[in-house]
Formats: sequence, structure tokens, C-alpha cells
Amino acid sequence: MPLKVRLYINRMHQLDNSVCIAVNHTSQYRLIRNYFRLISRLGDGLFWYILMLGIFMVKGVDGITAVTHMAFAGLTGTLVYKWLKGKTLRPRPYEVHQDIWLTGTPLDKFSFPSGHTLHAVVFSLVAATYYPQLAFILVPFTTMIGLSRVVLGLHYPSDVIAGALLGAVIVKLSFLIV
Repeated sequence: MPLKVRLYINRMHQLDNSVCIAVNHTSQYRLIRNYFRLISRLGDGLFWYILMLGIFMVKGVDGITAVTHMAFAGLTGTLVYKWLKGKTLRPRPYEVHQDIWLTGTPLDKFSFPSGHTLHAVVFSLVAATYYPQLAFILVPFTTMIGLSRVVLGLHYPSDVIAGALLGAVIVKLSFLIV
């Protein structure tokens, strides 16, 4: 690998680490820590299940297409992120850096990519495509889920960015199929 590329990768890695540490250290404040724990817990799936149920209850039969699409895209996201985690085997930040405080509960062993962020992007983009009026709730919530993963010491910023990009690609491809 050329020296310039190695230097660039090294700088990106250092930036990833330093941003991760700085954002994670905001978890020393109880209010911030508890807020992002709640956001992360909702992002475990509970919020998305309630959203799908709500769409079905409000729209009835007309909501079946959107809910089915969300479920299909979400399942695809699960398969993709679990496969990637098994291939990349990137340790979580708190396991590598003594400066990172674990203030959340990991759902699995590895860090890359962020499955919470991937699913937040998948569910939000699909739902907002069918029902644009939901974007004002879904966009900030999705952003907070991504941020929560770094605040809680569970992911690097690059894990979150990768999860978001993968989620967007999955949604784009899903609309080509549907």
C-alpha cells in the first residue's frame, strides 16, 4: 500500500478514536448517559415495532405494504450486519481503549457496523418514503440512535457512519425490488 494511503488511513483512524473518546466522555453526566441509554434501548427494536403497529392501526390494510416493506428491509439489514460483524471482527471501543467508558449494554461482541444505526436508517427511510409526515420524528430519532452508540462506548463513529450508509443502500435496493 502506498505511503500516502497508509498515512491517510492512519489519520482517519486517529480521528475516529479521538472523536469516539470525546463523545463518549459526555456520558459522565448522568442526564446525558440516561437519555442515550433510553434512546439506545428504544432502538433495540421496541420503537420500530411500535411504529409498524401504529402504521397498521392507523392505515389498516393500506399500511400493510409499508409495514411489510419495513420488515423485509429490516430482516435484510440484520443478515447484512451480522455477516459483516462476523467477517470484520472489530472489537468494541471500550475493549480497546482504557479512555472509553462502557455505559450501555452491548447486544453482541463486535463493533463494525452499528446494527442499531443501520436499522434506524432502514426503518426511518422506508417509513418516511411511504409517510413523509413522519420524517420530523424519525430523522432526529435516528440521529440520536447513531449518537447514542458512541456516547455509550459501544461503537466508533466510523461504525455508525458505515451502519447508516449500509442502511441507506439496503433501502435503495429494496425500492428497486418492491
